Amino acid sequence: MVENALVDWSRAQFALTAGYHWIFVPLTLGLAVIMATMETLSVIKKDEFWKRTAKFWMKLFAINFAVGIATGIILEFEFGTNWSNYAWFVGDIFGAPLAIEGILAFFMEATFFAVMFFGWEKVTKKTHLTATWLTGIGASISAIWILIANAWMQHPVGMEFNPDTVRHEMVDFWALVLNPVAIVKFFHSVFSGWMTGSIFVIGISCWYLLKKRETRFALASIRVAALVGIVGTMALMFSGDQSGVHAAKYQPMKLAAAEGLEEGGQRVALSLVPGIEIPGMLSILATHDIDGYVPGIQNMIHGYTTPDGTQNPSAQEKIERGKLALNAFRTYRQLKESDPIAANEARKILNENIDYFGYGYIDHPEELIPPVDLIYWAFRIMVGLGGALLLLMIVVLWAEWKQKLVHMKWLQWAALCAIPFVYIAGQAGWIVAEVGRQPWVIQGLLPTKAAVSSVSVGAVQTTFFLFVAIFTLFLAIELRIMIKAIKQGPEAEKQ
Repeated sequence: MVENALVDWSRAQFALTAGYHWIFVPLTLGLAVIMATMETLSVIKKDEFWKRTAKFWMKLFAINFAVGIATGIILEFEFGTNWSNYAWFVGDIFGAPLAIEGILAFFMEATFFAVMFFGWEKVTKKTHLTATWLTGIGASISAIWILIANAWMQHPVGMEFNPDTVRHEMVDFWALVLNPVAIVKFFHSVFSGWMTGSIFVIGISCWYLLKKRETRFALASIRVAALVGIVGTMALMFSGDQSGVHAAKYQPMKLAAAEGLEEGGQRVALSLVPGIEIPGMLSILATHDIDGYVPGIQNMIHGYTTPDGTQNPSAQEKIERGKLALNAFRTYRQLKESDPIAANEARKILNENIDYFGYGYIDHPEELIPPVDLIYWAFRIMVGLGGALLLLMIVVLWAEWKQKLVHMKWLQWAALCAIPFVYIAGQAGWIVAEVGRQPWVIQGLLPTKAAVSSVSVGAVQTTFFLFVAIFTLFLAIELRIMIKAIKQGPEAEKQ
């Protein structure tokens, strides 16, 4: 029971930290593109209005950027404090992209951020514009290395297990970087940031319209943000389709949980909500073939054979082979000095069953089923809100183009109230991605319960509530500073 409590509290603490961090990251990614576009217009048009507009949104970007850094640093430290077994087991692989992110991307962001924020009258317009774009590009580069690390946890590639060091060691760096899951995850996360930044800018701009102030500024901001948001959301939908294909291929249990699919097969229907389905659509989305085979939860627990004759062992068979691999590993470690022949035999058994090594830590097949209800509804919240927000941006852009938006108070209120919902959609997406992977920290290689540090439950509980207080304070401070800057408005940027 103590072990389960330690795992649960360690997961809760990491979820808390990651959830708070993701409040700040997408807004950074989205505002970077929007403010850089506005500054580009100011340089092209030689118009001080666009410069003032860009400076206002840049101020909000800077506030958000600073708080996001603080939460991100804490997040990375938790790998060493709460997940030391994980850090040891895969440190050579997981640490590489994080190190590159810290050295290259963070350095790039910090350097060009200083020029961007403080260099308005100190460098040429084109130099400043370059710094603004490079700040946004640096934020995206930072994201890609973090997402490469995360994608490796979803689909581990480019490594092999070394029983002598008890670690997975990198053998192909480019396989890690070019992991198809990483590429799609990067674009999906970045474009979700575009949507977040766009809804934020549209909502705040509509607040100005409701207050009947800064009308030209508000409408111009809405025009740029809506265009960025619509393009980003359309790209988000495409990358989401590719994510579904990858889930079907590399994490079929996650896909089955997201659909609440107990029994799979061919021409599988897509569940919109319980009781309402689209025939054959899940097969199309998962395999791009209406006759494509999609396994269900029970198929994966009991084993199944695909139409092409590929046999997939049951969960119990995987567990047995995993325990065989684990016992062979222990035998090899014990005998490699005293009995090399027996040790080599044990290593041979280990190599034959290495694909199931992580299953050796699983006690019951039911452990391999993630929380289905949570994932099912999180997926629908993500998709449903994403679709509604896309429709909202299209309507807002149409109303602005037709010069009707200033008179449509209901639409202004809808845009303002939409701001929290874009964050809910983003958090729901990460629930699907991370909770859907459970019980694995690294898919098929290392279960969560084998990755935690040997620390007391009390220590994790204490730091959990400490982080709740600290992060809530961070968020409150950011909101207070942002609200103050918004109330001052772009007029403050005329100086």
